[in-house]
Amino acid sequence: MLIFWERRLVFLATPKAGSTAIETALEPLASLAVRRPAELKHTDLGHYRSHIAPWLHSVTGDHFTTIALMREPLDWLRSWYRFRLRDDSEDAEHAMTGLDFADFARAYVDPQGAAVARIGNQADFLTAGQDRVDRIFRYEDIESFTHFLEDSLDCAISLPRVNVPPAVDVSLSPGHEAELRRLMQRDFQLYQSL
Repeated sequence: MLIFWERRLVFLATPKAGSTAIETALEPLASLAVRRPAELKHTDLGHYRSHIAPWLHSVTGDHFTTIALMREPLDWLRSWYRFRLRDDSEDAEHAMTGLDFADFARAYVDPQGAAVARIGNQADFLTAGQDRVDRIFRYEDIESFTHFLEDSLDCAISLPRVNVPPAVDVSLSPGHEAELRRLMQRDFQLYQSL
């Protein structure tokens, strides 16, 4: 999470949607950068509205505009899989050992699935009841997001490529993909509204 005090702007770092690159590029411009621990770095809208927004308002009397990125839902899930594969891959007892993407995707939608696939969803991160992040940009259209930031912060921005997971097979059968789309409906509805 990055807070730009003078511009009254808050970047909420959606997990697996370019947040590390954005924080790397913009941390020097931010009044406050929360990068660790992950639970605070990835403060969702609900926690922001209940804890941080009231504090900012009490100090400034102003509303801070929230911004975030959202990744295409299946691409987001694929990114999580690749990230989890990289995480401690030399451990023979690693939770991802022997788990292909189809298995990971099945575990993701199964409430009793493997703990390694319990990663939440973007809709819960970016919304709180009927409320949602003020400006949500598609990760796949990072240029629009970058232009918005350049205009808002009055500077040129170049995003580095960091935290890149390994390239692996993340294919699904058409039937399995259709089922995932149905089960991830809230994320797809939000993504389509952007």
